[in-house]
Amino acid sequence: MAESRIVGIDLGTTNSLVAYMQGGKPVVIPGVDGSNLVPSVVALDPISANGGRPTVTVGNSARKALIETPERVIYSVKRLMGRGLEEVRKELKYFPFRLAGGVEESEVPRIQLGELRFTPPEISAYILRQLKRNAERFFGAPVKQAVITVPAYFNDAQRQATKDAGRMAGLDVLRLVNEPTAAALAYGLDRAREGTIAVYDLGGGTFDISILKLRDGIFEVQSTNGDTHLGGDDIDNLLLAIALDEIHAEHGVDLRAHPGAVQALRKAAIDAKIRLSSESAAHFDIELPNGDRYQREIPRGVFELLIEPVLARTAGPCKQAMADAGIAPEQIDEVVLVGGSTRIPAVRALVDDLFRLSARGKKPHIELNPDEVVALGAAVQADILAGASQATGELLLLDVTPLSLGIEQLGGTVARIIQRNSTIPASATEHFTTGVDGQTNVAIHVVQGERELAADCRSLARFDLKGIPLMSAGLPRIEVKFLIDADGILHVSAHEQRSGKAARIEVKPTYGLTDEQVENMILDSFDHAEEDFASRLLIEARNEADSILAAVSRAPQNPAWNELSAEEQAAIAVARDRLLAVKQGNNLAAISQAIVALDQATHRFAELMMDAAVASAIRGKTMSEAGKELNEAVTAPHAMAPAEFK
Repeated sequence: MAESRIVGIDLGTTNSLVAYMQGGKPVVIPGVDGSNLVPSVVALDPISANGGRPTVTVGNSARKALIETPERVIYSVKRLMGRGLEEVRKELKYFPFRLAGGVEESEVPRIQLGELRFTPPEISAYILRQLKRNAERFFGAPVKQAVITVPAYFNDAQRQATKDAGRMAGLDVLRLVNEPTAAALAYGLDRAREGTIAVYDLGGGTFDISILKLRDGIFEVQSTNGDTHLGGDDIDNLLLAIALDEIHAEHGVDLRAHPGAVQALRKAAIDAKIRLSSESAAHFDIELPNGDRYQREIPRGVFELLIEPVLARTAGPCKQAMADAGIAPEQIDEVVLVGGSTRIPAVRALVDDLFRLSARGKKPHIELNPDEVVALGAAVQADILAGASQATGELLLLDVTPLSLGIEQLGGTVARIIQRNSTIPASATEHFTTGVDGQTNVAIHVVQGERELAADCRSLARFDLKGIPLMSAGLPRIEVKFLIDADGILHVSAHEQRSGKAARIEVKPTYGLTDEQVENMILDSFDHAEEDFASRLLIEARNEADSILAAVSRAPQNPAWNELSAEEQAAIAVARDRLLAVKQGNNLAAISQAIVALDQATHRFAELMMDAAVASAIRGKTMSEAGKELNEAVTAPHAMAPAEFK
């Protein structure tokens, strides 16, 4: 068996990617459909094979279900990772999925999809499994280890939830890397320059800003800031809310009562946002449930005014990050843009103003695909850990903790033990004592945040140091040690030095999963592995059938169709009808046979199309030009070819 590979994974809010190092350079691994991006969308298929457990699908096939069965689809689950029940309730305002009932406030929230319930880490695990399968198909070898990126501002609960998802997906998560730091790694390979770099990362659901120093092969994060609830989703939700209100006012239709229609409108909003990055205007044209049409044109100027409050929310964290690093905008040598939302011209204009780039004759760096740069950096980090190439052998990465960590002391105030923006791995020790005579137990409350009172900070964990000998207040000497490992996970220990009594905890966040829960989920996936695999094969066969049928439906418009005899055209029609008849059934063998039959029936038609493409490509062109044009013709979405060439 081939050697297992270590990969880098960008587990994104909107899209996810997996990458590896090839010849000293990071490369994204495409999925089975040829796309580098795997939409972070998970759907529960309403059709089950032989009445078994419903199949979970991921990516583009799951995204298609948003219109027809939105109640069985979940996306942007990254926004729910590591959050408590009340926090998740607030997140679900614009989403069609709903919380499962019967969950206690102290438990991990669960999402109801159809007849099943899932925790956010379970949903993320399905996405990670798909990326793992993509990589294993690509390598022809098992993939068991990975580096996964997280937003720099993810707290301990969110980081732990990400590691839980990796474990459930069958991955040994070697390292969690901050996304802006990963982006710096990707650019650092190509640029090999010293200086100060600002990484502005505005993705689908989170915003991060990091200030890094690049010096003598060492990446050191000087400061980091951001917002875990700010990204392209907020722009989508803004456009969606405006359209919903207009539709209600102008057409008397409350679209919120029609989940499928809401998702169609959301897709139109996203498409409009994308077009407005390159065009001066975009159009909405949606058919409503009552038969009316909602039509509207949005000029780019109006769009920029609408989203200005959303974009302005990125300015504060940027200014704070520079203040924390003790630098002025003029001292930043390079600005790297990361995340699909940075394609918006208004975002680039804001960045230019924040860092005064034009005034200094500089431009932000967009040489690498902003959707891919984080995954590329994760691959670099994976290569560093593997010690696999000279390209990364001299690189060193020093990350930071985004928020201060401490314990609650007498009176409810916070004693900070590790300050925010401390380089990690990090370790710090403080000494405490008792406040009451004869106190034999000490309750240690670990908190995270910048507020002075523990009640205003995030509670991470509680544990007790017991068995302290009877002493007067102030005599016990209690040493509390905080250790943050390379993944940003916190370990806390307490030791009473006079008696030797000690206690310790690896901080399991309030909303993380226990080891038992994780292990049960892993065992559950093993129990259903054979059934799930069979169901997945059936879904993939149906998807392949849909692709072939779509291509056949376009065949009569191709000039090559007229070169077929009436008998050949009739044979294609018969094979097409046969596939249409069986594709919604549960007989995998029948679907596969029908696909092969239609494939064979269209074989000569495919040859005629290829001949025409070759003739067109070489007419009046050099061999190089002809080869390029021919490749484009063969790989174009509307091209039709026998299955063995797909």
